[in-house]
Amino acid sequence: MFNNNRRGPVEVDENGRPIHREPQFDFSKMKRKLELPKFSFKGLIGVVVLVLLVVVISSSAFTVNEMEQALVVRFGSVDTVYVAQDAAGIAAQLKASNKFEGIKVVEGKGLRFKMPFIDQVEKYNSRLLTYKTTAGEVTALDKKKIVLDNNAQWRIVNPALFRISMGNQRSANARLDDLIFAKLREQIGKTKGTTLVSDKDYVYEMTKKVRDEINEEVKEYGMEVYDVRIAKTEFPEQNSANIFNRMRTERQKMANKLRAEGDEQYQIITAKAEKEATIIKAEAYAEAEKIKGEGDAEALEIYAQAYNKDPEFYQFIKTLDTYKKALGKQTKIVIDSDSEFAKYLFNIQAMPLGGQQ
Repeated sequence: MFNNNRRGPVEVDENGRPIHREPQFDFSKMKRKLELPKFSFKGLIGVVVLVLLVVVISSSAFTVNEMEQALVVRFGSVDTVYVAQDAAGIAAQLKASNKFEGIKVVEGKGLRFKMPFIDQVEKYNSRLLTYKTTAGEVTALDKKKIVLDNNAQWRIVNPALFRISMGNQRSANARLDDLIFAKLREQIGKTKGTTLVSDKDYVYEMTKKVRDEINEEVKEYGMEVYDVRIAKTEFPEQNSANIFNRMRTERQKMANKLRAEGDEQYQIITAKAEKEATIIKAEAYAEAEKIKGEGDAEALEIYAQAYNKDPEFYQFIKTLDTYKKALGKQTKIVIDSDSEFAKYLFNIQAMPLGGQQ
């Protein structure tokens, strides 16, 4: 029997009490909903093979870009070296060491392959690396303290040697710190402090020598120092005044020396020029006197010829020449009209003409 109420019909027994029953589920419908799609066995094998292939390829391929060099390490030992250049030189360097027998050296960048799951790839920077030291005091030849601040640029040229000798950049920087400071301190100990502060050309040659000496030592580490620079040299504060006073005194001495040498050269050049001028004047005077003598001799010869040809005309010419020399402008002279000197001056008719009176 059922009893209707607001919540719907309720099943009751013969006494009118409600009957409670457990809900019934249709398990067949649930089973149909839980059924999984069916795959073929061949399809499953294909998926597994594809996944394994992707895993193998991804674990065996790697790339070396333009800024890298790489090592392939197998069971803890280097098997292959990938470098950007000088593969033959690196191979020869490795061959000379008993620790690297049978290592392959490959030159070039790009996609590379290794044994999957066995080989490991270690990459190293192929660019120039900058190392900067902490400023420290050194002693120059003249016993002056100098605060030295320097830096260096270096690179890894043989990653296999670098791996076993240095291991990482931090260790390499520490080794460079020891070498550079020791070499610079040795060279500075042979040089005056004023030279280090003022002579840039000397400092350049000094650091170049330090670089070459360091490269002889670090090539066994697979490293090369490209440049060593002294970034700053200055005197400690307590020494600065004395040093600069000494520099000023030395510069003044040098200036005085150069000035004295210049004055000496001036005197030498002036004396030489005056001597040459005197010689030239003497030679010119001698030449002029010679020419004048020759002219006078020629004139005397002409006069002699004229005298021999017409003595009276010769006397007339000589008298006119005397008039020219003695009687200038505004010249007043008193002479006797009967004198020989006035013979032609007042008696114009007495002038001979071509030997005729």
